[in-house]
Order: sequence, then structure tokens, then C-alpha cells
Amino acid sequence: MDDMKFSRRQSLGMAGLGAGLASGLVAAPSLAQAATGAKGPSPKTPAFKTKIDFKDPEWNRDTYVRIDADIDPTKEKVGWLKGKVYGVRPNEPVRQLFINEGFSVVRSVRQEDGSYRRLLREIVFYRDIETGKLIDKWYNPYTDETVDVVPIANDPFNFTISQWAPEPPSYGGLNKDKPPRKPFLMEWEEGPNDTLILRSDIDMMYPNGLTPDKWVRESSGAFNRVSEHFIYTVNRKDVLNPNVTHIQHVGAWSRVTPWLPWMLMGQAEGHINYFNNFTTAEDGIAGLPDDLVAAARNMGEKWLHAPESDYGPSLSSIENYIHDHEPAPVPEGWEPPKAPAAPQPLQRGGQ
Repeated sequence: MDDMKFSRRQSLGMAGLGAGLASGLVAAPSLAQAATGAKGPSPKTPAFKTKIDFKDPEWNRDTYVRIDADIDPTKEKVGWLKGKVYGVRPNEPVRQLFINEGFSVVRSVRQEDGSYRRLLREIVFYRDIETGKLIDKWYNPYTDETVDVVPIANDPFNFTISQWAPEPPSYGGLNKDKPPRKPFLMEWEEGPNDTLILRSDIDMMYPNGLTPDKWVRESSGAFNRVSEHFIYTVNRKDVLNPNVTHIQHVGAWSRVTPWLPWMLMGQAEGHINYFNNFTTAEDGIAGLPDDLVAAARNMGEKWLHAPESDYGPSLSSIENYIHDHEPAPVPEGWEPPKAPAAPQPLQRGGQ
């Protein structure tokens, strides 16, 4: 994280807890003007629970909103992530392919039933594994060809955070999994040095919008198998503080997903793994690397802001690919790249 311009501000103090802790329900002051540009009074920060209770669905809801976004509707929260992307195939070492780095901008809007709509845009670019420079073309060692790099660009990726566990993403209706309704209780545990650790996992398998008959080189097959895993570490004092509308955190994110469509791997054996660290950019967009901001601005000023209204559908980068691209030509006699038939020796340096 040494290339990110984080501020050195210390966390907010514990002053002003008073009666708020006794009831666990406080209304924090709204500290910013309305970010939506709407005229009239700024929306007020809704009351939220601070008293730690892992078994209370409403406390889980409020605390997760404060981590994932900012419970103050006038504020935008900028999240940053960076890590490496790996290729995994049978009979060979895991291969480092490229670096990924990106950010999201999110706001939360309280609903009449007490839930929150989380309104978010996110964009992620790729960097050369050796130089760290942003890339728009990449040499694919599996296919021995250079391909065009397509960033992750989701506008929007919205969902509801309530006292009930959320349904898995629908990806425009492709994922029809509907688990039974249950209270929103997240996986918490006590951490070292007066911290709390939150884990979140999602495992999905749903029909692939990139059908293999049409998207021969882009499609990994008839279904997408995707898993995402998050770990957040927060300070207990921030969770308890009624003046903290966004809880600063550090975290780790991993994703297991099919080959990226733009890699043009077809139904080759194997998959992609993302391993990232993430946190909040305390200084907002100004705290992000200059080249990252410039690349996002080049795609449109909107990527530097959260949505100002709720719209959709919310699609993943795979579904977005369908709307923005045409199937790649299939050379005569082309076949997906094959993994080695026998185990290959481990190479030093992770390559």
C-alpha cells in the first residue's frame, strides 16, 4: 500500500458516547452538505445501533453499512483495492498473470422499512506484473497471443442491506438461487489488540450469459462458478463511537472465477484467482494513485462518483462484456489451450 496517498489522521476519539451506549441507538450528526446536488435541507443521518451484539440483525445491518459505505447519506465513501491475479491449471504451478488495482464509490440511502440501498460504481484496471504500469494489451502465455485488456467497470452494482440476509446477486436474472429467508447475522469474532474481525463468503454457480455456442473464445462453458471471500478488520472503539458514520478498516478479498472473457481461453481447463487487500481511501479520490484516477476519468467523469439515484440492473463484468463486445473471430482449427499432460516442476520467483 506504499503507493497510495493515505492521510495520517488518527481515528475519532471516544468522546460523546454517553447515553448512546446505554441504549445502543444513536443519531450521528450530518457533517457534510448533500452530495447529490439536490436543493433543500441535507438528508439527516439515520439513527443506528452501536452497542455490539453479534446476534442482533439490526446491529449487523447498521454496522455493515458503516463498514461497506457511510451511513450518512450525504457522504460518498471511496474504497480501494489492489492485488494479483493468478492462473490455475492442472499439472503446472500457479502462474502470476497481472496486477489488478481499482476503486469503488458508494453512498447509502435509508429506506422506509429501515433497510439501506447501497448505490455503487466500481472500476478495476490491470497492471503489468513486472513494471506495475497500467496495460491495455496483454500477452497471453497460454495461447501465445496478445489480447486487448478489458477493465472491470460496473455501473451500478447496487443491493439492499437489511435485517434479513441478502439474496445472492441475480446478474440480470441469470442466477436464480433463492435461499430461505433468515436474519442478517454475519460471521464475527474477537481479534487482537481490541479489534473485531468480520468474514463474508459467497459461493455461486449460475448459467453463463456468454453462451459457448456464440461466444466460442470468450465463454468458459454453460455455467459460471464463482466464489468470493472477504475479511474485514475494524477497531472496536470505532464500532462503538456514535460519531463514526463510516468505520475505517483493512481487509482481504479473494475471488475464484472462470477465465476472463478477454483472455480468449474458451473452455480451457483451469480458472482465475484474485488475491487482494483493500481499505478506505480516507482522502477520497484525491488519495488514489494519479494514473488510476486518470484512467478512470478517461472512461468518464461518472466513475469518480457514486450513483445519485437507484437504477439497474446490477450486472457483473461477465454480463457487461456481452453488452460492450462482439464475439471474437474463431480461426479455422482453433482449440482451447491445453494444460500439460504431466506435472511440471515448480519454478522459482512465482512465475
